[in-house]
Amino acid sequence: VALVVLVIILLLFFSVLSLGVAQGQVSYSIPEEMAKGALIGNVAQDLGLSVERLKSGKARIYSGNSEEHIELKRERGVLVIKDKIDRESLCGQTMPCALHFQMILENPMEFYTVTVEITDINDNPPTFDRGEMKYDITESALTGARFVLEKAIDDDVGVNGLSSYALKPSDHFVLKTVSRGDGTKHVEMVLQKPLDRENQEHMSLILTALDGGEPQLSGTMQITITVLDVNDNAPVCSKPEYKASVTENAPVGTVITTVRATDMDKGNNGKVTYMIPKSGAAGLFKIDANDGILTLSGNVDYEKRRLYEIDVQVSDQGGLSDSCKVIVDVTDTNDNPPSINIMSKLNTVSENMKQGTVVTMLNIQDPDSNENGKVMCVLNENIPFAIKSTTNNFFTVVTDSDLDRERASEYNISVTCSDEGVPSLSSSVTLTLQISDVNDNAPVFERSSYEAYIVENNTPGLSIFTVRAGDADWNQNARVSYILEDSSVNGVPVSSYVSVSADSGVIHAVRSFDYEQIKDFHFRVKAQDGGSPPLSSNVSVKIMIQDQNDNPPQVLYPVQTGGSLVAEMVPRSADVGYLVTKVVAVDVDSGQNAWLSYKLQKATDRALFEVGLQNGEIRTIRQVTDKDAVKQRLTVIVEDNGQPSRSATVIVNVAVADSFPEVLSEFTDFPHDKEYNDNLTFYLVLALAVVSFLFITCLVVIILVKIYRWRQSRVLYHSSLPVIPYYPPRYSDTLGTGTLPHVYNYEVCRTTDSRRSDCKFGGAGSQNVLIIDPSSTGTMQRIQSEKSILDEPDSPLEVG
Repeated sequence: VALVVLVIILLLFFSVLSLGVAQGQVSYSIPEEMAKGALIGNVAQDLGLSVERLKSGKARIYSGNSEEHIELKRERGVLVIKDKIDRESLCGQTMPCALHFQMILENPMEFYTVTVEITDINDNPPTFDRGEMKYDITESALTGARFVLEKAIDDDVGVNGLSSYALKPSDHFVLKTVSRGDGTKHVEMVLQKPLDRENQEHMSLILTALDGGEPQLSGTMQITITVLDVNDNAPVCSKPEYKASVTENAPVGTVITTVRATDMDKGNNGKVTYMIPKSGAAGLFKIDANDGILTLSGNVDYEKRRLYEIDVQVSDQGGLSDSCKVIVDVTDTNDNPPSINIMSKLNTVSENMKQGTVVTMLNIQDPDSNENGKVMCVLNENIPFAIKSTTNNFFTVVTDSDLDRERASEYNISVTCSDEGVPSLSSSVTLTLQISDVNDNAPVFERSSYEAYIVENNTPGLSIFTVRAGDADWNQNARVSYILEDSSVNGVPVSSYVSVSADSGVIHAVRSFDYEQIKDFHFRVKAQDGGSPPLSSNVSVKIMIQDQNDNPPQVLYPVQTGGSLVAEMVPRSADVGYLVTKVVAVDVDSGQNAWLSYKLQKATDRALFEVGLQNGEIRTIRQVTDKDAVKQRLTVIVEDNGQPSRSATVIVNVAVADSFPEVLSEFTDFPHDKEYNDNLTFYLVLALAVVSFLFITCLVVIILVKIYRWRQSRVLYHSSLPVIPYYPPRYSDTLGTGTLPHVYNYEVCRTTDSRRSDCKFGGAGSQNVLIIDPSSTGTMQRIQSEKSILDEPDSPLEVG
C-alpha cells in the first residue's frame, strides 16, 4: 500500500511538472482513482489569469454532454476532482484517455480549452471468463499438438495490462505465446510428451495470467484434461485467420463469414464441430456447430467498439482440436446526428451594429467517425448573419452585413448542422434576435411616377386619383404628409389646376378642363415624414385630359354659300367610278371622336352616285345616260365616331351635261331658287356690272396692299427686330383619303433675314367647278381648276 501511495504521489508530481500552456489551452495529466477533492492544477496561473478575472467573468466549465468529473474552484483558481475517475469505465482500452472541456468567461466573452489526461494504475488483475476448461485428448496425440487456451482479460492498459502466462505442472504441456501482427498475443498449450491413458487418464493443470504492473497482479484458471483413446488426427482450419466486416446496427442473424476445417479421420472421429469459447464477444456472435457459419447474435455499435477478435475452436469427436481467429471490423454508419449546444447568445442588437459582432457561440458534437463525424453548419438564407468555425467543434454566429430594422425587426436564425455522411444527418436550432430601431428612412412613393386621366368638362373639386407613400420607420417617424410643390402650367400656378390632401394624398381638380385648350400638364408632390429632422421625397405626376365628343364635324368643302350655288359638272360620257368631287370635313376633337364617315343621305338619283365612307369621294356607280336629269342634288351627312355621335350635313349640286349652255337652262329651275328673275338678260347685265366693279375694286386694293407691304418691308429690312413668322394650320391627307384634298394645301416660307418671303399656292384639281348665281340672269362664270389663283402658279407673292 505504501508503494502504491508513493507511485501516486510521484505521478502527481510529474504531472504538475509536465503542465503545458499553449495559447488558449492548458493540459494536465493525473492518475485514475484520485480521491474526491484532489488538486489537479492551478488553471488561473497556468492560463495567465487572475482569480479576480475568474470571479468577474463568472468562469465556468463546459464539458458538452459528457459527465462532469472535474470541478473549478473559482475563488482559488484551481481544478479539483469532483467524482472519483475510473479510467477503465471512462475510456476502456482506448489510449490515451483524456477529458476535454472548456472554461468559459464573460464580459468579455472568452473560452479556453483544458485537457486532463487520465493515466492508468494497476488496479485490475487479469481474469478468465471461466474458472475451468476441459479437454478430451486422445492418447495418440502427437508431440507438438496445440490446444488453444482462453485468453485472460485485463482492463488495465499499457504496462499494467496482461503480460504473460504460466502453466503448472508442466510435465506433458508447455505454453506457447504467439504474437499477431496487430500486437495481440495468442496463448496455446503444446503437448511436449506423449500421453498414456493407461498411466494417467485425468490431469489437472493451473493456468496463471500475470500483468506487468507494480505490484504484479494475477488470475488463474483450472484446466482439466481427459485422455481418450485411439484418435490420432486432429481437425485443421483451412486458414489460421479470417477477416470480415459488419456494419453497425446490422440486424441480428446477419451472416459474417464461414469458418471451414477438415479432419482426416473417418466416422465420428472425423466429424468436426465449431464453437466460440466464452469471451467478451460470445454474446454478440454465434457459430453454427456443424457448418461453421458465423452470424451476428447481438447489436454492435461502432462508437462503443470498432474491432472484435473471435477465437473459433474446431474439435472432432475424439477431442482433437484446432483454432483460428476471426477478426471482425465494425463499419461505421452515420447513425448519430450532430448535437448543438448553445454556450452563449445575445437577444437584442441595434440596427447600426458593426459587422462581425458575435451574437451566439455554439458547441457541436458528433460521435461518428471520419466523414460521418465531420460537421458543417449553415444558417438560413437571406439573413445578414454568418456562421464561422473558431476551433474544433466550436462555431460563432456573427453579423455579416448592415442591419435594417425597417427591412426586418426580428430575425429567426436557424442554425443547421449537417455531417458529411451518406445519407447526411443534421440537427437545427432556431435563435430569435430583436433589432432595435434607428430613424434612417425617407418616405417612398408606391411608384416612381404617376399618370392619371380625367375627362374634359369635369366638375371642379372632382377627385382625380391618390398618391401614396410609405415610410419604413416606426411611429412618428413613419407618419407621412403630402405637399404640392410650387410650379406653373402655361404661366399659371399649378395650385389653380389641382390640390392635394395633406393626410390622404388625394389629388383634386380645382377647375374644369378643356381638352382643346390643354391636353396634359406635370407637377410634383412631396411626401414628408414626421421625424426630426424630417425626411422627404417627391414624385412626378402627369395629368392627361381625355377628349369628349363635344365638337361636331366642320365641312370645309364644298363651301355652302347663301347667295350662289356651287355645282360639279359630270359629262354624259363619264364612265363608272368617275370622280365627281370630294367632301372635305374636319373635327377638332381627337381620337375616335375625330374619325369621320361620309354617307349619302338624299339624292335625286341614288342609283347614279355613291359616297366613299372614309374619304368622302363622290363617284358614279353606273354609266351616265342621256336620260339622266341635268340637275342632280345630293345631301351628304358627315358623322364622327364619338359617343354620342355628332354630324354635319352638306348639299352638293351636280350638273350632268357636256356644255355650259345646256346647264344654264336647267339650273335656273331649281326649286329653291325662287328669287330667279325670268328676265335672264337683266340678270346677266347686272352680273357683268357687279363683276366689273369687283374686279376694279380688287385691282385697286391689290395695288395699295403691294405699296404698303413694300414700305413695310423697307422698314423691317432696316430694323434689327426679328420677324416671327406665322404658319396657318395645314391639314394633311392621311393615307390618301384625308379630310382636305391637296388642292387646298399651301405652304409659307419666311425668314427673318430676307427682305422677301415666297408664298406658294398649289394648283387646283382636275375637276370642273361650276358657280351659278341664282340672282343673275347673265352668263355663268366657269373657273378652270388648272388655273392659278394668281397670274402665274409659281410666281412669288411679296408678303413682307
